[in-house]
Amino acid sequence: MSMELVGVVLIFLITVLLSYPLGRYLAKVFKGEKTILDFMNPVEKWIFRICGIDPRKSMNWKEFLKAMLTINLLWFVYGFFLLIFQDKLPLNPDGNPGQTPDLAFNSIVSFVTNTNLQDYSGESGATYLTQLFVFTFLQFTSAATGIACLIALFNGLKEKTTNNLGNFWSIFVKSITRVLLPLSVIVAVILVFSGSPSSFDGKETIITMQGDTVQVSRGPAAGMIAIKQLGTNGGGYFGANSAHPLENPNYFTNMVELISIVLISMASIFALGFYINKKKFAYVIFGVMTFFFVLFCANNIYFETKGNPELDKLGISQQAGNMEGKEVRFGAASTAYWSVITTSTSNGSVNGMHDSLMPLSGGVVMLDMMINALYGGVGVGLLNYFIYIIIAVFIAGLMVGRTPEFMGHKVEAREVKIAALVTLLCAFLIKGGTALASYIFVHHPNADWAVKPSAWLNNPGNHGFSEMLYQYTSSTANNGSGFEGLADNNIFWNVSAGIVMLLARFLPIIGPVAIAGLLANKKYIPESSGTLKTDSVTFGVMTIAVIVIVTALSYFPPLALGPIAEYLGIHH
Repeated sequence: MSMELVGVVLIFLITVLLSYPLGRYLAKVFKGEKTILDFMNPVEKWIFRICGIDPRKSMNWKEFLKAMLTINLLWFVYGFFLLIFQDKLPLNPDGNPGQTPDLAFNSIVSFVTNTNLQDYSGESGATYLTQLFVFTFLQFTSAATGIACLIALFNGLKEKTTNNLGNFWSIFVKSITRVLLPLSVIVAVILVFSGSPSSFDGKETIITMQGDTVQVSRGPAAGMIAIKQLGTNGGGYFGANSAHPLENPNYFTNMVELISIVLISMASIFALGFYINKKKFAYVIFGVMTFFFVLFCANNIYFETKGNPELDKLGISQQAGNMEGKEVRFGAASTAYWSVITTSTSNGSVNGMHDSLMPLSGGVVMLDMMINALYGGVGVGLLNYFIYIIIAVFIAGLMVGRTPEFMGHKVEAREVKIAALVTLLCAFLIKGGTALASYIFVHHPNADWAVKPSAWLNNPGNHGFSEMLYQYTSSTANNGSGFEGLADNNIFWNVSAGIVMLLARFLPIIGPVAIAGLLANKKYIPESSGTLKTDSVTFGVMTIAVIVIVTALSYFPPLALGPIAEYLGIHH
């Protein structure tokens, strides 16, 4: 067990060491400075020329968001019809059927929004064509969308007074050509040489060591696995995600994927410091995020390595910890670490089943997604954290009796209202969706939703409530992981979760970008003795307090009904 803990610590330290130089590189790329990948210039110019785009045109926050929303709408329509008619299209050697309209709606919304909540089973629910030209494609574009909106925020913070947040198309393309694609090639090559498939062959018939004859799916998986991790997408090529031996063959690939999940998100924090020349401010943000992250990791590793007290009562040895739903090749500590790192980001991939986590471990990963700003998804993690900053600045201003200021601009009623609405929206979607599902489950158990509500849950009581709570929490956080005791591939869950994913993706992006644009357009106010220092430990502690208070007030009641009640029931 001690070696497992050493492995976890080593993985985290390597991630931090790699993210710092990557953050410097990101800042150089988007500031237009020389980098090692400048040879991609002709490719980018060719893309702009055939698309009729002027990459030098400045955009205010409204124009920036209009471009972002328009292209995402186009991808939604494109992917929706490909999924419905995938059985009639080429690259389908296994003869997989087309998706139903409600499942196609859920699937395309899921990948456009960087959620990758998969109500279909990877290898049987999609063809090679849709795996590549819908899901893998969207895992690049959704991640690039998040990065582009983050750079818009950086541009708003960098200038004293400006109406220009950058050009969406230029930032978007560079995000792919200079960041996502090169890193994905490196990770994909590592996976291929470690045993992940990358071919267009159909299923292979093999005989197992027990003498059983089974069909094993293959396909161009390695590339999708690479971008699913680096882009904090999380969508598995195979249904079992990174618990599948072809997606995650051994402990080395497990390390590579764990590093990949959070690498760009963590690097973005350091990139902020380099980009706006406020490195100390970036360190404060990194410190706050890491404080929560370490706390959550300690909780989950403790409970998962300790084991299940119900088995202790039966005298069953648990020297390896709680191994239900976990892979022996990874162990309890590594799976516990993965559960936190995948929910601290909006990744959502799993190397073990979250439905089998101990109650407080399951509660922590839900809490992680409810905060939704601890490193966070590529780009959007810092956008979500920016909302907490605005609230912290506003409260601090009230405490000292002066108009709140941030980066030389007054934070007034309009900006605070936007931040409050974004915060309230997430709480409404999670608790409102769970309340609706619970009502239908109790009062209309035999309703016709393709799968009757009475059959939704494989677990009764508090854990069953947690399964429904987790689904809407994951959808709202654009995470995509699930308590897979829930039977979710039916009309109710496909449509309701799809609507939640749409609202929870784009409104929390629109809010921070709008705030950045509004602040940047205001008159710059030089720092004075009364200016709040946002790059201080005091402000970091203030932000921690805001996150704790807002999250507790919003989410303690549903957590008390689910994982906390389950924990108390087990230890009663």
